[in-house]
Amino acid sequence: MSEQSGSSQSRQERTELPIERGFPIETGDIEALDDETAPALYEDRFTEVTLEHFGGNADEHDAFLANRTTAATTSAFLTLVDPDDTVIGIAPNHSHASVVRAANLTGVEFTDTNTYEEFADAFESADSVDMVAISRMDVTYEILDAETVQRVIETAHENDALVYMDDAGGARVAPVLFDRPKSLELGVDVVSTGLDKYGVYGPRFGVMGGRRDLVQRIRSQAWKLGLEARPTTMVAAVRSLEAYDPKRVEELYETTMELGAELESREGLNIGRTDSIIKLTGEEILRAAMERAGIDEPPLVPIEATGAHSMLMLRDYGIITVHFVGIPSGTPDLLLKFMPPEEVERFGGIEKLADAIDGSITELASIIDDPEALQSLLVV
Repeated sequence: MSEQSGSSQSRQERTELPIERGFPIETGDIEALDDETAPALYEDRFTEVTLEHFGGNADEHDAFLANRTTAATTSAFLTLVDPDDTVIGIAPNHSHASVVRAANLTGVEFTDTNTYEEFADAFESADSVDMVAISRMDVTYEILDAETVQRVIETAHENDALVYMDDAGGARVAPVLFDRPKSLELGVDVVSTGLDKYGVYGPRFGVMGGRRDLVQRIRSQAWKLGLEARPTTMVAAVRSLEAYDPKRVEELYETTMELGAELESREGLNIGRTDSIIKLTGEEILRAAMERAGIDEPPLVPIEATGAHSMLMLRDYGIITVHFVGIPSGTPDLLLKFMPPEEVERFGGIEKLADAIDGSITELASIIDDPEALQSLLVV
């Protein structure tokens, strides 16, 4: 994005942070882009780089490319558990909606927990537990402590329960920023992550690794249901994983923390933090806008305030947030995370990006008590 700021900025210029939705191939790959040639030339390499990414090994593990992380999770549930089986989830705050939906689709009895104590109680209360679903970093970007993760895995395996890890946020962040083991190094049976953020470059596919016997069954189930990524796209998955560098995660994190420091210097803004990201909660966006508008009664709920704020950033500054990439956000908060420094620079720098975020709250304040203006902003 250019250094021009404000509503006069060209609508043709867009900054998308931090989602990566590319299709990273090289010129020499183009002739292989069909469903027969691509797997013949790239499948072995795909398995190699996927297992390296997860900390697995070819003697014990296999890999699979799904059309989304959600598809990988759904395929795993449909393969590994049966209706009326018991699955216990554990996450810092709550399991991802895709885990809950997979559990509902499968018809299992699903209990979500947040601590090892809650997990152990749920485990003890169940007649038997067939699978455990771990999200070591959930949509709130809190992270389970290492001891909890290890105890959960040990408890599951001591009781003959499989362990599925939804590691969409943790597969790269946990090893790089928290010095935790890679996913399969933890001893989980199956794990999945996405290729669209945190140091990889797209496409928006789900990558799975795990016990060879289980992954082969899951792959078969996914192909039956059309949940696999087309073989042609394996080329881009290989290139994305080959380009991964842990230093990139550190770079994205450092840029995010710089933005956090700049926003914290602005008067009247309360910036939330986890160990890896910064955020403006929906409640905080609403509070700040109301304060600037001089009103006491909230005319919106927090998620509406975040949606309006995000639309103003898109309209006036060309900033695309997760609220406007074709999927519902997993939280009412504006999560500022893993910012590509080159995109921030293209926008004009940290200060101008902070100006855009802060200024859009002020703009929201100017229309917050005008239902017609809000409706025209949010309802297309």
